[in-house]
Amino acid sequence: MTAVSPKKLVIASRESRLAMWQAEHVRDRLLSLYPDCQVDILGMTTRGDQILDRALSKVGGKGLFVKELEVAMAEGRADLAVHSLKDVPMELPEGFTLAAILEREDPRDAFVSNDYDSLSSLPDGAVVGTSSLRRQAVISARFPHLVVRPLRGNLDTRLRKLDEGEYAAIILAAAGLKRLELPQRIRGFLEPEASLPAAGQGAMAIEVSDSRPDLLELLAPLNHLATSQSVIAERTVSKVFGGSCQIPLAAFATVADQTMHLRGMVATPDGRRVASAEIFGDASEPGTLGLQLAQALSAQDAEGILALCKAQIVE
Repeated sequence: MTAVSPKKLVIASRESRLAMWQAEHVRDRLLSLYPDCQVDILGMTTRGDQILDRALSKVGGKGLFVKELEVAMAEGRADLAVHSLKDVPMELPEGFTLAAILEREDPRDAFVSNDYDSLSSLPDGAVVGTSSLRRQAVISARFPHLVVRPLRGNLDTRLRKLDEGEYAAIILAAAGLKRLELPQRIRGFLEPEASLPAAGQGAMAIEVSDSRPDLLELLAPLNHLATSQSVIAERTVSKVFGGSCQIPLAAFATVADQTMHLRGMVATPDGRRVASAEIFGDASEPGTLGLQLAQALSAQDAEGILALCKAQIVE
């Protein structure tokens, strides 16, 4: 059965350059599928965009980037919202669902610096900027001689802070730099073996009201199966441990020949306590694999590590 093309759709999006690129990408995909449909973008500023003087772990985490977009959908001002999946809370509010996960871009972390080629080349006391407790834990564990400081703002703001000399280097998601045609800013990549990505990193998600089955059918062609399987497993791991910006947790899956390789890590922000595990299994059962990996992490006292993590954040 072919989805009936609507006359008009409105996409809710944050107004940052990267968010708008993502919304425009979805708009263009929809127009290619439904050329008779008018697709508009409603740009919005979220609380996460407004609060820039504190780390996300201190002010509420991932939900700060999506709430206003969900309100727009609930009020009928928008039909769907486009998100970076790693910004989407593990538990969606009642009445909303993820309708499609698009094919993943490069999931790796990128090392960005004007003067140095890698984390290992940074001198003692060099300041590294990151918005992620996960990245902070990885850097602190491997390079204790470096100073890790919070880095907030959209991608352009973060690059400006680097260029103005506030940081010797910053760590960003490679996907955003590539989508905005800024690959030249990448001095190197942190491979998953050294810096396991966050759950959903590099993937884009489309959120809709679950009262709109027409949109579920309409958006189904945009869903990328292997990416969807991977991020379901990753988000299941994160959900078990209450995953948010307040927890240094990584989960990353790849799929080849219907076999999933799922890896996970939980750490304290200072990187002194780490639990890590990996499993292989049937990609058609991503939720089950996610639960199995969470059990493997629990066997390494992941809960105890998270208790220490929360205590460090409070301090």
